Amino acid sequence: MKQFVALARVSSREQEREGFSLDVQETALKAYADKHGGTIIRLFRIAETASKTDERKTFRELVMFAKKRAPELDGLLFYKVDRASRNLFDYVELERLESEYGVPFISVSQPTELTPSGRMMRRTLANMASFYTEQQSVDVREGLARRVKEGWFVGKAPYGYRNVRRNGRGEVELDPVPAENVRRIFRHHAYESLTLDQLVEKLRADGCVFRAPNTPFPRSSVHNILQDRAYIGEIEYRGQWYPGRHEPLVDR
Repeated sequence: MKQFVALARVSSREQEREGFSLDVQETALKAYADKHGGTIIRLFRIAETASKTDERKTFRELVMFAKKRAPELDGLLFYKVDRASRNLFDYVELERLESEYGVPFISVSQPTELTPSGRMMRRTLANMASFYTEQQSVDVREGLARRVKEGWFVGKAPYGYRNVRRNGRGEVELDPVPAENVRRIFRHHAYESLTLDQLVEKLRADGCVFRAPNTPFPRSSVHNILQDRAYIGEIEYRGQWYPGRHEPLVDR
């Protein structure tokens, strides 16, 4: 029986909606192995929720496993070429497994021959995938920068605010109880001679709750709140501060 190693990868929710979910890929990979009289001895998975560090770790594990078991393997299985690698550096690693270790690269839904012309076609697909990934990253950065210039947070709103969606657009509004806690922290800090530890104790004595149901204010969170210029109406992006459209909680 032939032996294969396989990788299923989903890098965004959009790809999952378009029919490239992990389950769809795994079904196709196993069907290919069955059709060719083989079995998948190790299936690697990279989910949409994986961090870049976890993604790199899984890819390196795949390469190391394939090198170690190369004499026994009849191929590396991928659903599509762009599911195999995120960039050309990774794709080169996979080609080296084929050329130096004799482990064929097999794309089950985009089959190519193991010939110079077949490899050229595969490299073209890998190059297109790399371009798409890089361009998507540029588009995201430009979109975030545009959102900041319009005065909106690019991620989760800071404590005292909450993210809402209006007319298909992400905005922020005051979160009443946390917002009052922030105002209280700044009032105590500005008008009373309290150390940070005394301020934390004061909040506890006043019955202020940081998070539901009954989490007291951590010292580090109080310190961070007092350092955050979002509360005077600004937005931080890449180390710079910009005017925001949200309602300030304290005056300058």
